[in-house]
Formats: sequence, C-alpha cells, structure tokens
Amino acid sequence: MVGQGPPYARTPHPAPRTPHPHPETSFPCKASRQLPGFALSALTFLVWCRLYVERLGQMKRERVHPQAVATSAQMAAKLKDTRAADNFRNLFELPVLFYFAIVVAAQTGQGGALVLGLAWAFVALRVVHSAIHCSYNKVMHRFTVYVLGALCLWALLAVLALRLLQLG
Repeated sequence: MVGQGPPYARTPHPAPRTPHPHPETSFPCKASRQLPGFALSALTFLVWCRLYVERLGQMKRERVHPQAVATSAQMAAKLKDTRAADNFRNLFELPVLFYFAIVVAAQTGQGGALVLGLAWAFVALRVVHSAIHCSYNKVMHRFTVYVLGALCLWALLAVLALRLLQLG
C-alpha cells in the first residue's frame, strides 16, 4: 500500500483507554465483594428458621389451625410471639438496598477497603439488630443499632454513586 511503509515501521495504534478505577478498588479477591451479601443472606436464613420453629411450635402447643392465621392480622391476634416474623420482614426493607449496593460494587469493580468496610459494618449491625429483635427486644437498643446500620448503608450507596460519577 502506498504511503504506509513496511509493516515493521508502522506505529501501532494505542489500545483504547478504559477509565482507571478508583485507587481503593483493588482488593486481593474479587469474590470478597460478594461475601457481605452472602453473610446477610445467611442471617436471613437463620431468622427464617427461627421464625418457623417458633411459629409451628406455638401453633402446635396452642392447637391453632393453619387457616386461623391465614392473614398477618389473624396471625398477630392468635400468636403471642411475633418477634422472629417481624425481624424477618425487616430483613427485606433496608437490606434490599444493601443487595443492590453489593451488585453495583461487583459490576463496577468497587471493592476497596472503604466499600467493604461499610458493607461488613452494615452486616454486623444487622446481626446485632436481629439478635436484639429476636431476643429481649428493647426498642431503643434496636433503634440505635438500626440507625447506625442505615447510616453505613447510606454512606456505602453514596460512595458507590460518587465513584460511578467520577468514572462516567
């Protein structure tokens, strides 16, 4: 071809540049980004087990027919201890946003110390929240832990969003 010179003299075109990830995003194991999500899923499973052991036990002891507790209103009227059921429902409120954050972190390669620290702090606080809720259930203790966990979650989402804005 005219004007291009021999193949060895051609300058190769540089590879297209990809956005450089945030310096904190490098973490030894990519799978570690998902571990907090699995940990929270395990907590949800444990609360689910406790819910059914308690619920079925109470229904058997008090001879409550399953149809008598077909709705949540009937359940609350018939069954005395709803702590595990209440906590199980709680695990599908803020944690839904947490699972979203874990997916965003995994998809965008954000798994540094700050992101993982906030994620694990949220999980730890949810464990404490569930322990309080399913045991002695002191509302102000539970509320304090809930607020601290929520702040960790909001901070996690803010960090992820800001980093996405920096990349894009």
